[in-house]
Amino acid sequence: MMTTKRCYYEILGVDRNAGEEEIKKRYRKIAMQYHPDRNPGNKEAEEIFKEAAEAYEVLSNPEKREIYDRYGHEGLNNAGYRGFSGFEDIFSSFGDIFGDIFGFSSARSRSRTSARVGADLRYDLRISFMDAALGANTEITIEKYTACPVCGGSGCAPGTSPQVCPRCNGRGQITQSSGFFSISTTCPQCNGRGTIITNPCRNCGGGGRVITSKTVQIKIPAGVESGSRLRLRGEGGEGENGGPNGDLYVFIEVEPHEIFERKDNDIYCRVPISFAKAVLGGNAEIPTLFGTDKIKIPRGTPNGKVFRLKGKGIPYLKGYGQGDEFVEIVIDVPANITKKQEELLLEFERLSKEK
Repeated sequence: MMTTKRCYYEILGVDRNAGEEEIKKRYRKIAMQYHPDRNPGNKEAEEIFKEAAEAYEVLSNPEKREIYDRYGHEGLNNAGYRGFSGFEDIFSSFGDIFGDIFGFSSARSRSRTSARVGADLRYDLRISFMDAALGANTEITIEKYTACPVCGGSGCAPGTSPQVCPRCNGRGQITQSSGFFSISTTCPQCNGRGTIITNPCRNCGGGGRVITSKTVQIKIPAGVESGSRLRLRGEGGEGENGGPNGDLYVFIEVEPHEIFERKDNDIYCRVPISFAKAVLGGNAEIPTLFGTDKIKIPRGTPNGKVFRLKGKGIPYLKGYGQGDEFVEIVIDVPANITKKQEELLLEFERLSKEK
């Protein structure tokens, strides 16, 4: 049975304008209450703990939060985000927060490396009907965060380096003791990093990253349709501290065609022929995806007759072969005729009545 995911902001109990520190504070409180080590065997607590971890993982990441705010859970799914696979993922990602909570390393926690995977990005691409049917090569320009070229991502002005935080002496935490208990909280001066930047880079303002534009080459396979998704590995946001780049997901929207209509891998079109050709028969030029072709019109072809051209449709995206083309004949009735044409038609009608 499918369940509907709750709003991440509702899970953490914050509004949509909440800042990073408020979100982290709320998550820390929920994690402290429902941590598995404090609720052994409690399945309900485990689910609340995992739900809160997923909400924090998204809302604490600027790129993922932007996707969620614009497109909701479906947007994250389309961008390739699937949440955590289990507790190990959660502990490895947020081990420092659990250290803050308990004042020591949780039995389940794992040390976290500083490397972080870059954010996945989404790009909506509108292409022509023919490019979707036959495939094409194109390029797009995306904007994403990359390491500042001036400071190399350190956030420090050239020639300088981060300094040990004087408040926590590089630990990233402030510990307060009361009797037998000690509580560690994130250092408010360095935000848990253990270092502070006293001389920030002017180019990035100390953030270590800047938004840059990049042109990406895309190969559109034949047979894509609206809603198709292309994944370009490594073309997403740049990883931090040596982490791998995220991926770029390109969502396809296909423009309608003035002649052809697509249904699955078959295409349909309507071709006008003269009254005389419908009666006497002959050849008619037919538009196809691959140029013009000719079909034989039998004598006495009625209006609405459909001809099938095998293998003239759209290639199968995941397989071999192509669909078919279906051509509907439309008898063209002229609005204006000459005197001679009128006389001949009247004669034709007279002869038809006699017959």
